[in-house]
Amino acid sequence: MYTPESYTISVILCFVAMFAWGSWANTQKLASKTWRFELFYWDYTIGILLFSLVLALTLGSSGSHGRSFADDFAQAGSGSIGSAMLGGLIFNIANILLVAAIAIAGMSIAITICVGIALVLGVFINYMASPVGDPVYLAVGVFLVALAIITSAFAYRKMNNGSQQTSAKGIVLAVISGVLMSFFYRFVAKSMAVNLITPEAGLLSPYTAIFFFSLGIFVSNFILNTVIMKKPFVGQPVSYSQYFEGTLKTHLIGVLGGSIWCIGMSASILAAGKAGFAISYGLGQGATVVAILWGIFVWKEFKNPPKGTLTLLSLTIAFYVFGLIAIIVSKIV
Repeated sequence: MYTPESYTISVILCFVAMFAWGSWANTQKLASKTWRFELFYWDYTIGILLFSLVLALTLGSSGSHGRSFADDFAQAGSGSIGSAMLGGLIFNIANILLVAAIAIAGMSIAITICVGIALVLGVFINYMASPVGDPVYLAVGVFLVALAIITSAFAYRKMNNGSQQTSAKGIVLAVISGVLMSFFYRFVAKSMAVNLITPEAGLLSPYTAIFFFSLGIFVSNFILNTVIMKKPFVGQPVSYSQYFEGTLKTHLIGVLGGSIWCIGMSASILAAGKAGFAISYGLGQGATVVAILWGIFVWKEFKNPPKGTLTLLSLTIAFYVFGLIAIIVSKIV
């Protein structure tokens, strides 16, 4: 299987993860405006699972390092499989709650609360489990990226002229989502072998772990998304028959969205071998600002902004860049 051979390559993979995680939501915008998220989400989870399998059968089955996907799959311990799939379940719950929080409380509030909690708590959890990197630089980097997320929230609020009323229900959902989002990565990491060259028996290679993680998302979706379809947080219930009424293009866009997200997850997990899970996870969570850049330059969400908005966006990018530098340097010093 392929594994990164240097910290530099791992950092590059972290940026791939950041870009992919910050970009997949564009596919939701490209889907039909009448296509509900609950329907989009089925194709999204299918895309995650399919791409994880393709990756496992290609990069995960080539090269001289470690076990091939087939060999790794055959020897996988039940505890490792369960941990990776539990990570998928936790991620799925967190992701669905985040979407609900955005619908209720607005993007700026929901994402700031969720990603802010996930970033700080997630880096702490992963660092305590695998302390790689200088804790001071890592803490400074996380703090600066968190500031970037906060200033971006204020920018969105200015664009909305404060018209989005904050809902207590939306805030609670965002908090729960953030806490859950901070834990899913650790369960996937726990399922993986420490030594990827000669992996320990029963533990998983990164490719096998990602496959079972994706399987956990897909299987749990039959319960979670079915419930949300019948009792949505916002809007009228939707049915399975409506899903099958979608066009091939609409379904493929959803599959593409899931594939892009899985590229990010795969890059992040592979990068953790040299970078450490805390650094890899922390860099990946900077995806929020990547999404903001898409909003600025492609979707023109900040066209004719109120006074002070561009200043906030400039601060967002500055905090983001210096935060990333601090996180990267934490492994070098």
